[in-house]
Amino acid sequence: MASATQLPPLVEPAAELTKEEVARYSRHLIIPDVGMDGQKRLKNAKVLCIGAGGLGSPALLYLAAAGVGTLGIVDFDVVDESNLQRQVIHGQSDLDKPKAVSAKESIEEINPLVNVVLHQVRLEADNVLDIFRDYDLILDGTDNFATRYLVNDAAVLLGKPYVWGSIYRFEGQASVFWEDAPNGKGLNYRDLYPEAPPPGMVPSCSEGGVLGILCASIGSIMGTEAIKLIMGIGEPLLGRLMVYDALDMTYRTIKLRKDPEATKVTELIDYEAFCGVVSDSAREAATGSTITAPELKDMMDAGKDFELIDVREPVEWDIVRIPGARLIPKDRILSGEALSELPHDKPIVLHCKSGVRSAEALAAIKKAGFSDATHLQGGVLAWAKQVDTSLPTY
Repeated sequence: MASATQLPPLVEPAAELTKEEVARYSRHLIIPDVGMDGQKRLKNAKVLCIGAGGLGSPALLYLAAAGVGTLGIVDFDVVDESNLQRQVIHGQSDLDKPKAVSAKESIEEINPLVNVVLHQVRLEADNVLDIFRDYDLILDGTDNFATRYLVNDAAVLLGKPYVWGSIYRFEGQASVFWEDAPNGKGLNYRDLYPEAPPPGMVPSCSEGGVLGILCASIGSIMGTEAIKLIMGIGEPLLGRLMVYDALDMTYRTIKLRKDPEATKVTELIDYEAFCGVVSDSAREAATGSTITAPELKDMMDAGKDFELIDVREPVEWDIVRIPGARLIPKDRILSGEALSELPHDKPIVLHCKSGVRSAEALAAIKKAGFSDATHLQGGVLAWAKQVDTSLPTY
Protein backbone atom coordinates (compact mmCIF):
# COMPACT_ATOMS: atom_id res chain seq x y z
CA MET A 1 0.00 0.00 0.00
CA ALA A 2 1.39 3.43 -0.93
CA SER A 3 2.23 5.71 1.97
CA ALA A 4 0.71 9.15 2.36
CA THR A 5 3.94 10.81 1.27
CA GLN A 6 4.73 8.47 -1.62
CA LEU A 7 4.88 10.30 -4.94
CA PRO A 8 3.79 9.00 -8.34
CA PRO A 9 6.57 7.77 -10.62
CA LEU A 10 8.52 10.59 -12.22
CA VAL A 11 9.22 8.74 -15.47
CA GLU A 12 7.08 6.64 -17.82
CA PRO A 13 8.41 3.11 -18.46
CA ALA A 14 10.35 2.31 -21.61
CA ALA A 15 8.68 -0.04 -24.09
CA GLU A 16 10.83 -3.06 -23.31
CA LEU A 17 14.00 -4.50 -21.81
CA THR A 18 16.33 -6.49 -24.03
CA LYS A 19 17.53 -9.99 -23.15
CA GLU A 20 20.90 -8.44 -22.21
CA GLU A 21 19.22 -5.88 -19.94
CA VAL A 22 17.14 -8.54 -18.19
CA ALA A 23 20.33 -10.47 -17.42
CA ARG A 24 22.19 -7.35 -16.27
CA TYR A 25 19.45 -6.04 -14.00
CA SER A 26 18.09 -9.38 -12.77
CA ARG A 27 18.72 -8.59 -9.08
CA HIS A 28 16.49 -5.54 -9.48
CA LEU A 29 13.81 -7.37 -11.43
CA ILE A 30 13.15 -9.89 -8.67
CA ILE A 31 12.44 -7.13 -6.11
CA PRO A 32 8.63 -6.81 -6.06
CA ASP A 33 8.74 -3.01 -5.63
CA VAL A 34 11.00 -2.66 -8.68
CA GLY A 35 10.23 -5.43 -11.16
CA MET A 36 10.14 -5.00 -14.92
CA ASP A 37 8.07 -1.82 -14.64
CA GLY A 38 10.53 -0.06 -12.32
CA GLN A 39 13.54 -1.06 -14.39
CA LYS A 40 11.86 0.22 -17.56
CA ARG A 41 11.33 3.57 -15.82
CA LEU A 42 15.04 3.71 -14.97
CA LYS A 43 15.86 2.92 -18.60
CA ASN A 44 13.70 5.84 -19.74
CA ALA A 45 15.02 8.28 -17.11
CA LYS A 46 17.25 11.25 -17.81
CA VAL A 47 19.22 12.38 -14.75
CA LEU A 48 21.60 15.35 -14.64
CA CYS A 49 24.41 15.42 -12.09
CA ILE A 50 25.98 18.77 -11.24
CA GLY A 51 29.63 17.98 -10.56
CA ALA A 52 31.64 14.80 -11.05
CA GLY A 53 33.38 15.27 -7.72
CA GLY A 54 33.02 13.84 -4.22
CA LEU A 55 29.24 13.36 -4.27
CA GLY A 56 28.84 13.02 -8.03
CA SER A 57 31.34 10.14 -8.17
CA PRO A 58 29.40 7.49 -6.19
CA ALA A 59 26.02 8.78 -7.36
CA LEU A 60 27.00 8.55 -11.04
CA LEU A 61 28.65 5.15 -10.68
CA TYR A 62 25.64 3.59 -8.97
CA LEU A 63 23.00 5.27 -11.14
CA ALA A 64 24.89 3.97 -14.17
CA ALA A 65 25.07 0.49 -12.68
CA ALA A 66 21.37 0.67 -11.82
CA GLY A 67 20.48 1.27 -15.46
CA VAL A 68 19.48 4.93 -15.66
CA GLY A 69 19.20 5.39 -19.42
CA THR A 70 20.68 8.88 -19.76
CA LEU A 71 23.14 10.51 -17.39
CA GLY A 72 24.15 14.13 -17.93
CA ILE A 73 27.26 15.53 -16.26
CA VAL A 74 27.97 19.23 -15.72
CA ASP A 75 31.64 19.79 -14.90
CA PHE A 76 34.32 22.08 -16.35
CA ASP A 77 37.12 21.11 -13.94
CA VAL A 78 40.09 18.79 -14.48
CA VAL A 79 41.21 15.90 -12.27
CA ASP A 80 43.71 16.95 -9.61
CA GLU A 81 45.70 14.68 -7.31
CA SER A 82 43.87 16.05 -4.25
CA ASN A 83 40.58 14.78 -5.78
CA LEU A 84 41.59 11.12 -5.68
CA GLN A 85 41.12 10.83 -1.89
CA ARG A 86 37.35 10.88 -2.40
CA GLN A 87 36.36 11.23 -6.07
CA VAL A 88 36.39 7.52 -6.88
CA ILE A 89 35.09 7.87 -10.43
CA HIS A 90 38.61 9.10 -11.35
CA GLY A 91 41.94 7.29 -11.16
CA GLN A 92 45.66 7.98 -11.32
CA SER A 93 45.70 7.80 -15.12
CA ASP A 94 43.03 10.53 -15.26
CA LEU A 95 45.16 13.30 -13.73
CA ASP A 96 44.79 16.57 -15.69
CA LYS A 97 41.95 15.05 -17.74
CA PRO A 98 38.58 16.86 -17.79
CA LYS A 99 36.48 15.39 -14.98
CA ALA A 100 33.45 15.02 -17.24
CA VAL A 101 35.46 12.95 -19.75
CA SER A 102 37.02 10.82 -17.01
CA ALA A 103 33.59 10.20 -15.46
CA LYS A 104 32.12 9.23 -18.85
CA GLU A 105 34.89 6.66 -19.39
CA SER A 106 34.31 5.13 -15.94
CA ILE A 107 30.55 4.96 -16.53
CA GLU A 108 31.02 3.28 -19.91
CA GLU A 109 33.24 0.67 -18.25
CA ILE A 110 30.51 -0.07 -15.69
CA ASN A 111 27.54 0.05 -18.05
CA PRO A 112 27.94 0.63 -21.80
CA LEU A 113 24.14 0.76 -22.17
CA VAL A 114 23.98 4.18 -20.52
CA ASN A 115 23.91 7.29 -22.72
CA VAL A 116 26.29 9.85 -21.16
CA VAL A 117 25.85 13.50 -22.11
CA LEU A 118 28.62 15.93 -21.20
CA HIS A 119 28.15 19.62 -20.39
CA GLN A 120 31.73 20.86 -19.95
CA VAL A 121 30.77 24.38 -18.94
CA ARG A 122 30.51 26.45 -15.81
CA LEU A 123 26.87 26.50 -14.79
CA GLU A 124 25.63 30.08 -15.14
CA ALA A 125 22.32 31.91 -15.10
CA ASP A 126 22.44 32.23 -18.91
CA ASN A 127 22.88 28.49 -19.64
CA VAL A 128 21.28 26.63 -16.71
CA LEU A 129 17.71 26.56 -18.01
CA ASP A 130 18.74 25.21 -21.40
CA ILE A 131 20.86 22.50 -19.76
CA PHE A 132 18.21 21.44 -17.21
CA ARG A 133 15.26 21.46 -19.61
CA ASP A 134 15.80 17.98 -21.12
CA TYR A 135 16.22 16.13 -17.81
CA ASP A 136 13.66 14.55 -15.49
CA LEU A 137 15.69 14.99 -12.33
CA ILE A 138 18.72 16.95 -11.10
CA LEU A 139 21.38 15.86 -8.59
CA ASP A 140 23.26 18.73 -6.94
CA GLY A 141 26.59 17.78 -5.42
CA THR A 142 28.22 21.21 -5.62
CA ASP A 143 30.21 22.73 -2.77
CA ASN A 144 29.43 26.44 -3.03
CA PHE A 145 26.33 28.40 -2.13
CA ALA A 146 26.16 30.47 -5.32
CA THR A 147 25.75 27.35 -7.48
CA ARG A 148 23.32 25.75 -5.01
CA TYR A 149 20.96 28.72 -5.22
CA LEU A 150 21.34 28.79 -9.00
CA VAL A 151 20.45 25.08 -9.24
CA ASN A 152 17.50 25.53 -6.90
CA ASP A 153 16.04 28.52 -8.67
CA ALA A 154 16.41 26.95 -12.11
CA ALA A 155 14.72 23.76 -10.86
CA VAL A 156 11.87 25.83 -9.39
CA LEU A 157 11.37 27.79 -12.62
CA LEU A 158 11.29 24.56 -14.66
CA GLY A 159 9.15 22.65 -12.14
CA LYS A 160 11.77 19.91 -11.74
CA PRO A 161 12.69 17.96 -8.60
CA TYR A 162 16.29 17.81 -7.45
CA VAL A 163 18.24 15.84 -4.91
CA TRP A 164 20.70 17.84 -2.83
CA GLY A 165 23.67 16.71 -0.79
CA SER A 166 26.36 18.44 1.25
CA ILE A 167 29.49 17.24 3.06
CA TYR A 168 31.99 18.75 5.49
CA ARG A 169 34.62 16.98 7.56
CA PHE A 170 32.65 14.14 9.22
CA GLU A 171 29.10 15.32 8.58
CA GLY A 172 26.81 15.03 5.60
CA GLN A 173 23.33 16.24 4.75
CA ALA A 174 20.82 15.29 2.05
CA SER A 175 17.30 16.24 1.03
CA VAL A 176 14.92 16.39 -1.91
CA PHE A 177 13.55 19.71 -3.11
CA TRP A 178 10.59 20.02 -5.48
CA GLU A 179 8.51 23.16 -5.43
CA ASP A 180 5.83 21.65 -7.70
CA ALA A 181 5.56 18.25 -5.98
CA PRO A 182 2.14 16.70 -6.71
CA ASN A 183 1.30 16.10 -3.04
CA GLY A 184 1.00 19.83 -2.40
CA LYS A 185 3.88 19.71 0.06
CA GLY A 186 6.51 21.06 -2.29
CA LEU A 187 9.36 23.18 -1.03
CA ASN A 188 12.75 24.32 -2.22
CA TYR A 189 16.24 25.05 -0.93
CA ARG A 190 15.28 28.58 0.07
CA ASP A 191 12.86 27.13 2.63
CA LEU A 192 15.90 25.56 4.33
CA TYR A 193 18.32 28.43 3.71
CA PRO A 194 16.42 31.66 2.90
CA GLU A 195 19.75 33.49 2.75
CA ALA A 196 23.33 32.41 2.19
CA PRO A 197 25.52 32.46 5.32
CA PRO A 198 27.94 35.38 5.60
CA PRO A 199 31.18 34.99 3.59
CA GLY A 200 33.77 32.93 5.45
CA MET A 201 31.22 31.55 7.93
CA VAL A 202 31.05 28.10 6.31
CA PRO A 203 34.44 26.87 5.04
CA SER A 204 34.49 24.87 1.82
CA CYS A 205 35.85 21.34 1.65
CA SER A 206 39.10 22.74 0.23
CA GLU A 207 39.48 24.92 3.34
CA GLY A 208 37.98 22.70 6.05
CA GLY A 209 38.52 19.23 4.64
CA VAL A 210 36.26 16.22 4.22
CA LEU A 211 36.63 12.57 5.19
CA GLY A 212 36.81 10.91 1.79
CA ILE A 213 34.59 7.93 2.56
CA LEU A 214 31.80 10.26 3.75
CA CYS A 215 31.16 10.97 0.06
CA ALA A 216 30.13 7.34 -0.46
CA SER A 217 27.48 7.58 2.26
CA ILE A 218 25.90 10.83 1.09
CA GLY A 219 26.37 10.18 -2.62
CA SER A 220 24.65 6.81 -2.33
CA ILE A 221 21.74 8.40 -0.44
CA MET A 222 21.40 10.93 -3.26
CA GLY A 223 21.40 8.12 -5.83
CA THR A 224 18.85 6.16 -3.80
CA GLU A 225 16.51 9.16 -3.62
CA ALA A 226 16.82 9.62 -7.38
CA ILE A 227 15.86 5.98 -8.01
CA LYS A 228 12.88 6.23 -5.63
CA LEU A 229 11.61 9.34 -7.38
CA ILE A 230 12.00 7.81 -10.84
CA MET A 231 10.12 4.66 -9.85
CA GLY A 232 7.62 6.25 -7.47
CA ILE A 233 8.50 3.96 -4.56
CA GLY A 234 9.06 4.55 -0.85
CA GLU A 235 9.06 7.90 0.94
CA PRO A 236 11.43 10.46 -0.58
CA LEU A 237 13.33 12.97 1.54
CA LEU A 238 10.98 15.72 0.36
CA GLY A 239 10.21 17.81 3.43
CA ARG A 240 12.95 16.13 5.45
CA LEU A 241 16.61 16.97 5.97
CA MET A 242 18.73 13.91 6.63
CA VAL A 243 21.85 14.58 8.74
CA TYR A 244 24.59 11.97 9.03
CA ASP A 245 27.40 12.12 11.61
CA ALA A 246 30.12 9.63 10.71
CA LEU A 247 31.96 9.91 14.04
CA ASP A 248 28.87 9.11 16.11
CA MET A 249 27.45 6.89 13.33
CA THR A 250 24.05 8.50 13.66
CA TYR A 251 21.43 9.39 11.10
CA ARG A 252 18.69 11.82 12.06
CA THR A 253 16.01 13.52 10.03
CA ILE A 254 14.67 17.01 10.60
CA LYS A 255 11.22 17.97 9.29
CA LEU A 256 11.24 20.89 6.87
CA ARG A 257 8.29 23.16 6.26
CA LYS A 258 7.46 25.77 3.67
CA ASP A 259 8.84 29.12 4.77
CA PRO A 260 6.09 31.70 4.17
CA GLU A 261 8.74 34.44 4.33
CA ALA A 262 11.05 32.84 1.75
CA THR A 263 11.66 34.82 -1.42
CA LYS A 264 9.48 33.53 -4.24
CA VAL A 265 11.58 32.48 -7.21
CA THR A 266 10.42 34.32 -10.33
CA GLU A 267 13.71 34.81 -12.18
CA LEU A 268 17.40 34.02 -12.04
CA ILE A 269 19.64 36.56 -10.30
CA ASP A 270 23.34 37.37 -9.80
CA TYR A 271 24.23 34.51 -7.44
CA GLU A 272 27.81 35.55 -6.75
CA ALA A 273 26.50 38.90 -5.51
CA PHE A 274 23.63 37.25 -3.59
CA CYS A 275 26.02 34.95 -1.74
CA GLY A 276 28.76 37.55 -1.31
CA VAL A 277 31.60 35.10 -1.91
CA VAL A 278 33.89 37.67 -0.28
CA SER A 279 32.38 40.25 2.06
CA ASP A 280 32.23 43.89 0.98
CA SER A 281 34.54 44.90 3.82
CA ALA A 282 37.14 42.32 2.78
CA ARG A 283 36.95 43.43 -0.85
CA GLU A 284 37.41 47.06 0.16
CA ALA A 285 40.28 46.24 2.51
CA ALA A 286 42.11 44.21 -0.15
CA THR A 287 41.79 46.92 -2.81
CA GLY A 288 45.23 48.54 -3.05
CA SER A 289 46.50 46.42 -0.13
CA THR A 290 47.30 43.18 -1.91
CA ILE A 291 50.74 41.89 -2.82
CA THR A 292 51.81 38.95 -4.99
CA ALA A 293 54.02 36.04 -3.99
CA PRO A 294 57.04 37.35 -6.00
CA GLU A 295 56.59 40.76 -4.35
CA LEU A 296 56.64 39.12 -0.93
CA LYS A 297 59.82 37.26 -1.91
CA ASP A 298 61.41 40.56 -3.01
CA MET A 299 60.54 42.11 0.38
CA MET A 300 62.25 39.18 2.13
CA ASP A 301 65.32 39.31 -0.11
CA ALA A 302 65.65 43.06 0.46
CA GLY A 303 65.69 42.48 4.22
CA LYS A 304 62.62 44.61 4.77
CA ASP A 305 61.40 44.60 8.38
CA PHE A 306 57.78 43.40 8.44
CA GLU A 307 55.60 40.86 10.24
CA LEU A 308 54.27 37.90 8.19
CA ILE A 309 51.13 36.47 9.79
CA ASP A 310 49.61 33.14 8.73
CA VAL A 311 45.86 33.16 9.50
CA ARG A 312 45.20 29.49 8.67
CA GLU A 313 44.48 26.70 11.14
CA PRO A 314 47.21 24.73 13.01
CA VAL A 315 46.55 21.57 10.96
CA GLU A 316 47.24 23.54 7.77
CA TRP A 317 50.39 25.04 9.29
CA ASP A 318 51.62 21.48 9.87
CA ILE A 319 51.27 20.70 6.14
CA VAL A 320 53.19 23.64 4.67
CA ARG A 321 54.27 27.13 5.73
CA ILE A 322 56.06 30.18 4.36
CA PRO A 323 59.45 30.76 6.05
CA GLY A 324 59.38 33.45 8.72
CA ALA A 325 55.61 33.41 9.15
CA ARG A 326 53.87 33.42 12.54
CA LEU A 327 50.62 31.52 13.04
CA ILE A 328 47.60 33.45 14.33
CA PRO A 329 44.36 31.75 13.17
CA LYS A 330 41.78 34.04 11.57
CA ASP A 331 39.10 33.48 14.23
CA ARG A 332 41.40 34.85 16.94
CA ILE A 333 41.89 38.00 14.87
CA LEU A 334 38.20 38.44 14.06
CA SER A 335 37.21 38.02 17.72
CA GLY A 336 39.76 40.70 18.70
CA GLU A 337 41.59 38.30 20.99
CA ALA A 338 44.85 38.36 18.98
CA LEU A 339 44.99 42.08 18.12
CA SER A 340 47.35 42.77 21.02
CA GLU A 341 49.84 40.31 19.48
CA LEU A 342 50.18 42.36 16.29
CA PRO A 343 52.95 44.98 15.96
CA HIS A 344 52.13 48.68 15.51
CA ASP A 345 55.68 49.67 14.58
CA LYS A 346 56.14 47.68 11.34
CA PRO A 347 54.15 46.64 8.27
CA ILE A 348 51.99 43.50 8.52
CA VAL A 349 51.47 40.99 5.72
CA LEU A 350 48.67 38.45 6.19
CA HIS A 351 48.29 35.21 4.27
CA CYS A 352 46.07 32.10 4.26
CA LYS A 353 45.69 29.20 1.82
CA SER A 354 44.21 31.06 -1.15
CA GLY A 355 43.62 34.67 -0.10
CA VAL A 356 39.97 34.65 1.03
CA ARG A 357 40.49 34.32 4.78
CA SER A 358 43.43 36.72 4.82
CA ALA A 359 41.25 39.36 3.12
CA GLU A 360 38.65 38.97 5.89
CA ALA A 361 41.39 39.23 8.53
CA LEU A 362 42.85 42.26 6.75
CA ALA A 363 39.50 44.06 6.99
CA ALA A 364 39.39 43.35 10.73
CA ILE A 365 42.89 44.62 11.53
CA LYS A 366 42.48 47.73 9.36
CA LYS A 367 39.30 48.51 11.24
CA ALA A 368 41.30 48.10 14.47
CA GLY A 369 43.80 50.75 13.34
CA PHE A 370 46.56 48.74 11.68
CA SER A 371 46.73 50.85 8.54
CA ASP A 372 50.09 49.55 7.24
CA ALA A 373 48.83 46.08 6.40
CA THR A 374 48.48 44.02 3.24
CA HIS A 375 47.59 40.46 2.34
CA LEU A 376 49.07 37.88 -0.01
CA GLN A 377 47.14 37.26 -3.22
CA GLY A 378 46.62 33.54 -3.71
CA GLY A 379 48.02 32.67 -0.28
CA VAL A 380 50.44 29.84 0.39
CA LEU A 381 49.28 28.11 -2.81
CA ALA A 382 50.60 31.04 -4.86
CA TRP A 383 53.87 30.96 -2.89
CA ALA A 384 54.29 27.23 -3.59
CA LYS A 385 53.48 27.71 -7.27
CA GLN A 386 55.40 30.91 -8.01
CA VAL A 387 58.26 31.05 -5.50
CA ASP A 388 59.14 27.68 -3.96
CA THR A 389 57.86 24.80 -6.10
CA SER A 390 59.42 22.24 -3.74
CA LEU A 391 56.67 22.90 -1.21
CA PRO A 392 53.61 20.62 -1.07
CA THR A 393 50.14 21.95 -1.82
CA TYR A 394 46.81 20.79 -0.43
